[in-house]
Amino acid sequence: MKAEFVDVTETRKRLTIELPSDMVDAGIDRITAGFSRSAKVPGFRPGKVPARVIWQRYKDDILHEVAHELVPAALSEALQQRDLDPIETPDVHDVVVEPGKPLTFTASFDTVPEFDPGDYRGIALRKKPALVEDSTVDDALERLRQRAARFEPIENHLLAVGDWATVDLERQVLGGDGTAPREKHENVTIELGASANPPGFDEQLAGLAAGAEKTFTVCYPADYAGTELAGQEVKYAVTVKAVKQRVVPALDDDFAKDMGHFDALADLRERVRHDLQHEANHESDRELRSDLQAALAKRITFEVPQPLVEHELDRRVEEFARRLIEQQVDPRTTGIDWKEFRTAQREAAVGTVNATVVLDEIARRELLTVSDEDLDGEVQRYGDSSGRSPAAVRATLEKDNGLARLRMGLRREKTMEFLLANASITIG
Repeated sequence: MKAEFVDVTETRKRLTIELPSDMVDAGIDRITAGFSRSAKVPGFRPGKVPARVIWQRYKDDILHEVAHELVPAALSEALQQRDLDPIETPDVHDVVVEPGKPLTFTASFDTVPEFDPGDYRGIALRKKPALVEDSTVDDALERLRQRAARFEPIENHLLAVGDWATVDLERQVLGGDGTAPREKHENVTIELGASANPPGFDEQLAGLAAGAEKTFTVCYPADYAGTELAGQEVKYAVTVKAVKQRVVPALDDDFAKDMGHFDALADLRERVRHDLQHEANHESDRELRSDLQAALAKRITFEVPQPLVEHELDRRVEEFARRLIEQQVDPRTTGIDWKEFRTAQREAAVGTVNATVVLDEIARRELLTVSDEDLDGEVQRYGDSSGRSPAAVRATLEKDNGLARLRMGLRREKTMEFLLANASITIG
């Protein structure tokens, strides 16, 4: 076997391989004999078809089988001889196979070049203190109060700013030929004085009581943002069904009891502080890990293979779409320009890939591995979080090389933990 190796770029490689003609002819004879035993040719008994007839009828199929048999083995041998590790299946092209001639083909692929990740023990990092101030706890309690507010009817009361009204309304855009449809909405809740109300709307409702009806016109300014009604004159017919006030509960022991299994406000406050502390710790750790990844990414001095970047962009698109689905939003109806989304994410994706390349090299140097027990434990956690059996999770992952990706992710996580354990971390 002859092989010519070409460094196209620092990461892109090309191998042109030639196999001797006697190997090709032996392969042709072997495949032809196999066809002869199974082929059904009119005028010949099964297994008695002459080789020349088989060749005439199945030449293309035989040559395809020969190439399919010889090319992968030759490529694997050539890669091993040069200690090359493609990041994905090489692109095999320009295959030429003919009887009595050498078989030739070219394989193009990307690799991660050898590089020195530098001194990775004792990386200097700064960790933000995870402090929870009393004022932060007070703000969180206030948000709980506001969310617990209830609306109570007000009898014999005229609407004023700060009140809430439940109304039925009918809206029609005026102008044009006068045939604009009338839009009807029932049980609409409106807060008088809210910034989202149409201009002049509050003034028209002020002073009305429950049961009142009123028809009026609102002129929307030409620069009115966020609606197609800008510059339009709109006629409203409103029926006030109820006038209510928003009542916020007092911050006391009774409020704490209403919020859950708390005997007193002090217990609720302590729980809120505990939850905020957990969030602060998590955010501090997340920022620390992000800073470590950024530091690792800067150690790459070459342009990482584009397929790795594209795979990371695919992952980001899938993750964003999944978050939309979790929020019960159909990604297909959002109008998102996914090409533009990928463009906006490219720089961050390159940084992520750079960091993972360094992590993989450090894991190799430190002989960090993921045991089968580690993998089984992660599959179990996947199952517990999704309500599926470990066997079902494993079956799903095995369909698309998911177990290998999971193992790689666990190895990188183990490497991150190794680096953090050996880092020089300053709090402040």
